[in-house]
Amino acid sequence: MDLLDFEQAELYFDEPLAGDVARLLVDAADKYGGEEAESLLLRANLMAPQHLMVLVALYRYYYYQHRLEDALLVAESTLAVVGRRLEFPDTWRYLCEANIGAGVMRSMGLVRFYLMVLKATGYVNLRLGNYNAGKAMLEKLVELDSHDRIGGKALLDVLQQSMINEKNAERNSKWTH
Repeated sequence: MDLLDFEQAELYFDEPLAGDVARLLVDAADKYGGEEAESLLLRANLMAPQHLMVLVALYRYYYYQHRLEDALLVAESTLAVVGRRLEFPDTWRYLCEANIGAGVMRSMGLVRFYLMVLKATGYVNLRLGNYNAGKAMLEKLVELDSHDRIGGKALLDVLQQSMINEKNAERNSKWTH
């Protein structure tokens, strides 16, 4: 299966969104940078807590405001929402190729979205210093995405190189003191 095959794949933003919720998202975008934007997004989330467009908007707001703890909470919630739709295990840790295959039969777009959210969640964990959690998520992504279509391998490679550099720096500092 090719995770970059977008033919006939429904994407998260293709889901119908109630007009009042859509207006809240538009208003939040118009007021981005102001205090009111967050409250508009939170109202949209209260009205449509499992709508992927709302979750993405809220995640992006927190991420670009450098509120990574909040972004992480939204990303984890999004994994749970999409995982339930795809009938995946309750946690990404137990996800296997058979689950991915069954998920593709339900929705290739949602499987791709889930894996992108897994990558984003791993990355945010790394940014927060939760290296073990972030690394485990990226390793799971690479395991499930054997052709690296989602790009998790590059992040994992950067992490591993960073860890090697850190160990070398520690070793060198011991020799100079």
